[in-house]
Amino acid sequence: MPAGLVTALLATTVAVSAASPAAAAPTGRPAPASSLTCAGQGVDPSAKIRYRTETVINAPLDTIWNLQTDVERWPAWQQAVTSSKLLTKGKLRPGSQFRWTTPVPETATTPATTLVITSTVQQLKQHQCLRWTGPATGDGLTIDKGTHVWNFTEVRGGVLVRTEETWNGAQVEADIPTSTAYLGAGLEAWLTELTTTAEKATCQR
Repeated sequence: MPAGLVTALLATTVAVSAASPAAAAPTGRPAPASSLTCAGQGVDPSAKIRYRTETVINAPLDTIWNLQTDVERWPAWQQAVTSSKLLTKGKLRPGSQFRWTTPVPETATTPATTLVITSTVQQLKQHQCLRWTGPATGDGLTIDKGTHVWNFTEVRGGVLVRTEETWNGAQVEADIPTSTAYLGAGLEAWLTELTTTAEKATCQR
């Protein structure tokens, strides 16, 4: 299954591969008491589709941050991202926009298509956090809004990377368990590929 309807959209939030949703569905996690935030802003508290996960990456914070914020290079290390283009000049900052694409498979309620995701950075604190939002559209499928938050914290043994995303929209809300499974698989794949790429770059230094 593709590892993510969009992961992120904006996630949105997304990573895509070719296994079945059941096989790729992440293990359940209890909902945290509070959401991740960046500059005081978090995901949509009313969203019916949400997922949060984290990992420790054994690499310098600067390496991880540069990989995550150099959006035009995402296709080089994220299997699910087929294209990514920064629509504004300069480095990623509040107000920056980028457009990226990811293929998604057919589900019981939505067709197979390629989602075009237009993300706007709402908050960014250098080497600390990111938050972006935006819609994803494809033939016969729309995610009205995805909200994606990333936190980066140096810890013993590396960097704790935490991420949380929500989706809103009638189509994805028509099958909340499946949409949540795809979102979760996308975020887990994103973290796995970020870990692999950052740690490999560190070993090659």
